[in-house]
Amino acid sequence: MSSQTGTPDEDGKAPHPLSLFEFWPGSIFYTPIVLYWIALGLRYGDFSVPSAANPCIETGGLCGESKSGILDLAGPVANRWIAPYVTQMLRKGLREEDAKAITVALSKKGIAFPVVVKPDIGCNGTGVKLVQRPSDLLPVLRQFPSGVRILAQALATGPVEAGLFYIREPGATSGRITSITYKESPVLEGDGVATIRELIMRDTRTSLLSDIYLPRLEGRLDDVPACGEPVQLVFTGNHCKGSIFRNGCKDATPALTRRLDEIIGDITEFHFGRIDVKAASIDALRRGEDFEIIELNGVGSEATHIWDSRTTLWEAYRAQFFHYREAFRIGAMNRARGRKTCGAYTMLRYWRKQRRLLALYPLND
Repeated sequence: MSSQTGTPDEDGKAPHPLSLFEFWPGSIFYTPIVLYWIALGLRYGDFSVPSAANPCIETGGLCGESKSGILDLAGPVANRWIAPYVTQMLRKGLREEDAKAITVALSKKGIAFPVVVKPDIGCNGTGVKLVQRPSDLLPVLRQFPSGVRILAQALATGPVEAGLFYIREPGATSGRITSITYKESPVLEGDGVATIRELIMRDTRTSLLSDIYLPRLEGRLDDVPACGEPVQLVFTGNHCKGSIFRNGCKDATPALTRRLDEIIGDITEFHFGRIDVKAASIDALRRGEDFEIIELNGVGSEATHIWDSRTTLWEAYRAQFFHYREAFRIGAMNRARGRKTCGAYTMLRYWRKQRRLLALYPLND
């Protein structure tokens, strides 16, 4: 694997194929976090206080928010760092017209194929598709239900994908980076003999997650890659979809922090969340240069470095508790400034809407 599963990292500590808790059911891993949220809600007198942390985003970005709606909050400075995009509402019985409308809108913005197509309301990479050429767009759109807004974005080509968690208090001119995660798509190497299925099943990590990879490669599982031919198992940079996450917190340099201060300072009332980027290199990212923002995520996002397989359960919960505590604190600060929380009922309504939509989306690439 290109991810070098058994190779020691810079600190000399060899990662395990999987951590103790890495793929625990959510009902188990998140139970202490839900209880902590309830405790904080009782303390602050409102379970939806974090929704005020980013008051211009639906639910503060906790759930059910519009991806393009967040990106639209960017001013001219921030826009220079965001991979360009267009949106289109999919209409019943009009997929060909929708595909033409997206193609025309992309052309007007100077966006060339390939592009990334994703649902405007989504979570964990569900429904994200890579569209290589205009002729592939219509078949992809036909996999989505009507009444869903689609975001088509220029493919950011930087080889390094990272998630940068950023917190900035209301009224402050600078913030802090509290987490950096490097995301690696697992790539297997063909030997001219084994099928893709066999390559997956004999690798120390992918064999443990075959239920994630096999359905996404259906139709190719019996192919035999040539000797040395790379086989990328997943496109979407999400842990629960099979990407490998590495802790990069040590790369939160002053230069990168200053760059995020500049960018996030030009996004209306964005105080808490994760910025997903593609960068030319880790060194470039450390310098705060040569990267593109592909997504902005609010209070529902995680400090994803916890999914590094070397992270202990205690370290993961400590990071989770810290970030949710900060979400309540920032939300309370904005509430004191007169910003409204969404209320527990609205929070639940948006969560249900998101769950319903996720069940309708196609399998991600």
